[in-house]
Amino acid sequence: MNQAALPGFADVLAAAERLRGHIIRTPLLRHPLLDQLTGGTVLVKPEPLQRTGSFKLRGATNAALLLAATGDRGGIVTHSSGNHGQACAAAAHALGLKATIAMPADAPAIKVESTRRWGAEIIPFDRHNTDRDALTARLAEERGATVIPPFDHPHVIAGQGTMALELIEDARAIGLSPDALAICTGGGGLIGGSALTAEALIPGAEIWAVEPEGWDDTRQSLAAGHRVAVDGSGPGLCDSLLSKQPGALTFAINQPRLAGGVAVTEAEVFRAMRFAFEHLKVVVEPGGAVALAAVLAGKVDARGRIVGLVMSGGNVDPAVFARALAASA
Repeated sequence: MNQAALPGFADVLAAAERLRGHIIRTPLLRHPLLDQLTGGTVLVKPEPLQRTGSFKLRGATNAALLLAATGDRGGIVTHSSGNHGQACAAAAHALGLKATIAMPADAPAIKVESTRRWGAEIIPFDRHNTDRDALTARLAEERGATVIPPFDHPHVIAGQGTMALELIEDARAIGLSPDALAICTGGGGLIGGSALTAEALIPGAEIWAVEPEGWDDTRQSLAAGHRVAVDGSGPGLCDSLLSKQPGALTFAINQPRLAGGVAVTEAEVFRAMRFAFEHLKVVVEPGGAVALAAVLAGKVDARGRIVGLVMSGGNVDPAVFARALAASA
């Protein structure tokens, strides 16, 4: 891996300045019941409140702004199960660029329609039998556009790191400094940017990757010391986190910085979704709830510690949300 290709904390700071006025600075939430249940002080970053409903707007907009600054007007191409695609479509719309989004044919309808509303062209593909990188490369060549991948891109990673920057700054403003961060992890862009930020601002804090069972490629890769791919046969509930293998850039950032990874069950995810709705008053999608699920389940130990976590997205299919609310506690 060419280390020069990796972003650093200076890139996160530059992204934060660049994104000012383009994204929402989401608040920091606390709840006494959450502290009581976990035995610690838990700080929640609710990215469902972000424009487009997830943290993905941060990285997509940072990359799009840098692309637009070069004078390239060819547009944006990406592949996404929904949140990154919607973010790229929104960023392109704001900058007057075209967006072409390749989305799995079985992506949640709410995510497909939300992406289309930004004026993007949607290209459906088979989630299980399509080389996504080859597909987006072909689409970009045909359209004279630029690919902004979901996670393995330095500008995307730097933009995602602004989430942790805000969390840590707002924690400091109330006299707290996290001992650990629990981060929802798919391809590793959000946790990569967060790890760069945490290393600079809260050195020594533990950074935990949280993934759904069956899709714990980052956890397995960290344990093996190299990138490992899962077989893709795990449950599909957490549709936003179904990456089979960590990115090359993201794993190069995460391997030396993360404390480890944990996997959560569907039941634990549903419990977290219900808790967020009932007590934090935030609607969170399954993939966006895994970090809260891990802390509630004690898989990331909050006892006697200050733990920051992100709820990373809220674009949930209504039927899935109804299942979460109906599931037994």
